[in-house]
Amino acid sequence: MNDLSSLLSPRSIAILGASSDFRKVNGRPLKYLLEKGYTGSIYPVNPKYSKLGALDCYPSVAALPEPVDLAIVAVPARFVAAALDDLGRNGAKAAIVFSSGFAETGPAGRALEQQVVAAARVAGLRLCGPNCLGLINAFERVIATFGQFADGDTAPGPVGFVTQSGAFGTAIAALARQRALGLGYFVNTGNEGDVTFVQVMREVLADSRIRVGAGYIEGLREGAGLIELADAALASGKPLVLAKVGRSEAGARAAASHTGALAGADAVFDGVIRQHGIVRARNEEHMLDMVEAFACCALPQGNGLAIITQSGGAGVLMADRAEELELSVPMLGETTRQALQQVIPEFGACDNPVDITGQFVAEPGLLRESVRIVLSDPQVHIGIVWLQLMDAYVDSLVMIFEELKSQVSKPFIVCWVAAPEKALRELRARGIAVLRGAEPAVDAAAALMRYAEARRNWCVDQDARIRLGEGAGGGELVFPATRGPVSTALAARLLQASGVTLAKSEHARNADAAVACAERLGYPVALKIESPDIVHKTEAKGVRLDLRDAAAVKAAFADITANAKRCQPDAAIDGVIVQAMIHGDVELVVGLKHDPVFGMVIMVGLGGIYVEVLKDVVFRKAPVTEAQAGRMLEDLKSRAILDGVRGSPAVDRVALTRLISAVSLFGVAAGERLQELDLNPVLAGGAGATAVDWLMVCN
Repeated sequence: MNDLSSLLSPRSIAILGASSDFRKVNGRPLKYLLEKGYTGSIYPVNPKYSKLGALDCYPSVAALPEPVDLAIVAVPARFVAAALDDLGRNGAKAAIVFSSGFAETGPAGRALEQQVVAAARVAGLRLCGPNCLGLINAFERVIATFGQFADGDTAPGPVGFVTQSGAFGTAIAALARQRALGLGYFVNTGNEGDVTFVQVMREVLADSRIRVGAGYIEGLREGAGLIELADAALASGKPLVLAKVGRSEAGARAAASHTGALAGADAVFDGVIRQHGIVRARNEEHMLDMVEAFACCALPQGNGLAIITQSGGAGVLMADRAEELELSVPMLGETTRQALQQVIPEFGACDNPVDITGQFVAEPGLLRESVRIVLSDPQVHIGIVWLQLMDAYVDSLVMIFEELKSQVSKPFIVCWVAAPEKALRELRARGIAVLRGAEPAVDAAAALMRYAEARRNWCVDQDARIRLGEGAGGGELVFPATRGPVSTALAARLLQASGVTLAKSEHARNADAAVACAERLGYPVALKIESPDIVHKTEAKGVRLDLRDAAAVKAAFADITANAKRCQPDAAIDGVIVQAMIHGDVELVVGLKHDPVFGMVIMVGLGGIYVEVLKDVVFRKAPVTEAQAGRMLEDLKSRAILDGVRGSPAVDRVALTRLISAVSLFGVAAGERLQELDLNPVLAGGAGATAVDWLMVCN
């Protein structure tokens, strides 16, 4: 149940602790509600007053003439729980608690907060906070906040903004106002004793008047809820842009596997939100650049970027940034080039970037025609128009851009450096995205293209996801009763039963048994030490490869068992694993990790012994379809290696993505019993993909 209508769109509001001093925290909400024209009933509650302005002021909650939808609680922390009790008895539905002094202050405050949350639960109240600035619903003029942002204009608009930070969130909201980005909602969730960021954002995006969601988060507890929110946003076609702080990976230091070591909170968060179409912002300005583009532009139907400038240097700068972001800046078609040559001066450039020069100052139609021609090219899906200063030509330029917006079907962003304030104001009033610099404009175009691609992929993947979900339960997996590393042989049986391709192997407890295994498997073979206490066999010199006869197997058995005992004298040695030799052109790592926020996640990266040094890895929430696995490979920085280098063949991506998807399904079936899994390396070549070493650890 996520009905937050009483919180976000109340028909009546009580203010507990209301003050006649409108400069105080407990006086400002009343001031804002009156000034901004809230049309519902307002009930100040404070025994010190009988009247506050023209309003009756009530001595207690019990004295209120009717149950209220929302109560603003602005009383000292020690009185909050009792206030919520009173509200529950009065039939109130929701409360915003401004009061601080709770979990943010330490153990005593945490205990006090637990009392407040328990009181809200008993009272049947939805609780926003404590320790929050409150919220604004600009559509219904619900200004239930003490934040100074409400001192200025709070005109409604298509952006819903939810923030876990009050002060920083207010700063972001103020920047949004400077850009004329109307915030239909501003909500600060504070300590999230009850109502969470995810719950509020879902309700905000459900409002048909909101087209874009923006959020600032510092921590996340409900990974499944965020994924549901993201999928709902994709289904409705409403982009969700998040700025999240906290990129530390310190929590992974004690992990046994490479996957566990690399599965820092931020790496997992980044991969999962990308998988589900959430757009990540680096900082507040980057967030608002993208929000402005989403609010003003239609989604591009492909990834072709055209750059039209009055400066060749600016065009090169933007092309460089586009290449860094791996965007396509396509060559324009011959028809397009010929049309441009009829319009652009000879000293301009008809390539992409297109330099129309400063001549358009004398001939404004030059800009209009150039942009129209370029955007008509079938290889172009979005354009950026760069200009600077032009104080004397604001009116004519605004008219040109307004005409273009009405005449062209493809989106474009205006990049106006050192733009006159009038130009910014007039363009934004017309729903035209106008950004401050070359790189921000390219970044915003990239966000539009990537979100559009994510939505196309989401629509295509629907049936595959349903089938994957139906198969994710699989058969019952029987894990050992004890925690810790699982024997290689048992891990192999579990993985192979789930459709994961492994090198053929057998377990041998002595040298003669190892020879017998080798003869059954066929030479050459590899020998690997088997011990629950030695998780990284290579470091213990416990691996021998390419053994071609019985004598070599016996010698290797003696050698690696002796090495293991020297490396770790107290280790329990359980013989060796004899494995058929497998060859491949590329080493990859495929792994699973049970993440505390998102549950089972899968990792893919370039493997071998340097995986933790290179850190070229990608995470997703399990399970993944084969198509999603393919997109994971495309997100690797070194993905070109998969296409073959220096004469080596391209890897069999079909086999590789099938293996990745099968591993992800195994992870879902294993659930919380599986702590982590490494398949490293997975050898991929032109004829398949096979894991040749695996480490499985149980909870």
